[in-house]
Amino acid sequence: MMDHKEAGLTPDDLKAMYRSMLLGRKLDERMWLLNRAGKLPFVISCQGQEATQIGAAYALESGDITSPYYRDLALVTHMGMTPEETMLSAFAKSGDVSSGGKQMPSHFSKKSCGILTQGSCVATQVLHAVGAALAFKMDGEKKIALTTLGEGSSNQGDFHEGLNFAGVHDLPFICIIENNKYAISVPHTLQYGADKLSDRAIGYGMHGEHIDGNDPIAVYKAVKEARERAVNGDGATLIEAMSTRLTAHSSDDDDSYRTLDERNSNKELDCNIRFKAYILEHGAADEAWFEELDKELTTIVNDATKKAEQAPYPAPEEALLHVYGG
Repeated sequence: MMDHKEAGLTPDDLKAMYRSMLLGRKLDERMWLLNRAGKLPFVISCQGQEATQIGAAYALESGDITSPYYRDLALVTHMGMTPEETMLSAFAKSGDVSSGGKQMPSHFSKKSCGILTQGSCVATQVLHAVGAALAFKMDGEKKIALTTLGEGSSNQGDFHEGLNFAGVHDLPFICIIENNKYAISVPHTLQYGADKLSDRAIGYGMHGEHIDGNDPIAVYKAVKEARERAVNGDGATLIEAMSTRLTAHSSDDDDSYRTLDERNSNKELDCNIRFKAYILEHGAADEAWFEELDKELTTIVNDATKKAEQAPYPAPEEALLHVYGG
């Protein structure tokens, strides 16, 4: 793992980042259990990719825009989506800030936090972020737009069109490929022929970087530097963060396409466990701090779950509210 001093991070920064990583994990684990108990219809997990998401989110500044993909629970939680709001969305309750209980879970949206509305078609969020970046450049604002996606989505036309536009116009834009090596069940060897997806940046005329997505410090440093280039007029960046998906693609996926040995070896790459060990090794916190944090976040997730379960569903007459046809 990269030395935090090299990235300009303090011990307090490390603890704040770990807190967000653990909160994302606990929320995700709770929703997974609720699904298995028959209380939630669908869950798509961020487990194993918290390092990439929090490393990136921690490098952003107020006013920046994020256009996330469906696996970005830890990222949007750090950006300001509360655990209760996440649970309201998962239970499809009327208080869901993303859609009022009408959309599938993990279709994140919260205007006050700069989280753009997400659609179900993969890679369309790239175009939304590019549009936001264009607006920032036209208005002369020192802000950036960041989007994320899986490596499978990087083969969609929207990805290529968006990055080409960002490269042509030197937009303040960052795209992070959270490469967990599987597009649902299809391994990376059947998805693309390149050794590194970050090499595609050359064709778009932008900076490209290939990093360890299981290291939140390395991700933070890469995104912070990309942000500085962007606001200084030096254009867009494509970052490929090699990550680890600890769960099946979703709660509807049996994950049998990965061998048991592969799934067990992935557990050794668990970014939360590795980062906790790093923090302990460098004396940024002790075991007592981790124990208190665990209790605090467990209480937060318990409270969010109870409130969401007790919250009302949307009224039937709201079915067509904010639904438009062309």
